[in-house]
Amino acid sequence: MIPRVENLVLDSEGLSAWLLGRDREVNAMLEEFDVQGTEFVVGANTIVEVAHARVNEPKLHWILSRVVVEPVTERSARAAARLLKDAGLHGHKYAIDATVAEMALRQRAPVAMLTSDVDDMAKLCGKRVKLIRV
Repeated sequence: MIPRVENLVLDSEGLSAWLLGRDREVNAMLEEFDVQGTEFVVGANTIVEVAHARVNEPKLHWILSRVVVEPVTERSARAAARLLKDAGLHGHKYAIDATVAEMALRQRAPVAMLTSDVDDMAKLCGKRVKLIRV
């Protein structure tokens, strides 16, 4: 049973799972969120993370037409930097995770995130975002 949420944030692994469509459990979950009227949200830099030479571009464009793409602005970048500092993390390894976490924290609650990086996202988001492992 999936949680009832207003917004589902997809990090790069969440977006990749949807794009690849190989995981029946993820597909069923996304379908159930869609039926509930959940809004899907990705950060603009998440698109960069999933794009590569072998990506199915028509499917990526179709998915992006169905989600809200949040920009990374100076204000959001500064807030993400604060999240990193508060979590005791730093460096490029966590930079995009921090922008995704910051964006998730700005969404209308309740919010969930589809991610493979539950440990780091828990440090960045606290208990305000329900984390669902891909």
